[in-house]
Amino acid sequence: MYDKFFIQQLKQHGYKITPQRRAIIEALAEAPLAPKASEIWEKVRQKYPDISPDTVYRNLTLMVDLGMVQQIYLRSKETSRFEVNVPHHHHLVCLKCGCYYCLEGCLVNEQNLKAAKRRGFTVIGHALELYGYCMSCKEGRKEGLR
Repeated sequence: MYDKFFIQQLKQHGYKITPQRRAIIEALAEAPLAPKASEIWEKVRQKYPDISPDTVYRNLTLMVDLGMVQQIYLRSKETSRFEVNVPHHHHLVCLKCGCYYCLEGCLVNEQNLKAAKRRGFTVIGHALELYGYCMSCKEGRKEGLR
């Protein structure tokens, strides 16, 4: 489902659909949770052993820049995860175990955007992660659910 959308978006912006890029798209589309770049690389290199982690990360960054993928910034064990950006939403992120939960809808309102405009700021996108501790970590268990 998402792979056709991704391919269409990349072509629309003038990017070639290489076999490696297609494999990255497939790995993202098939992931049950938002994977780390290293997890996507591990999956893709099963098919393309010579692909570098940098190639995977550059393609993920491109997809973030084009609004196709959302980057979830974590402040604990991993640096970030990547998920398909449909529909737009925000996250709760546990600082201890790194688990995350999706929040439905967008928490940025028209008042925030007007304030940015008054300051001469052009908003092109946003991401919001609320950091804290999941129930499992608060109760002293080792890992939260992902």
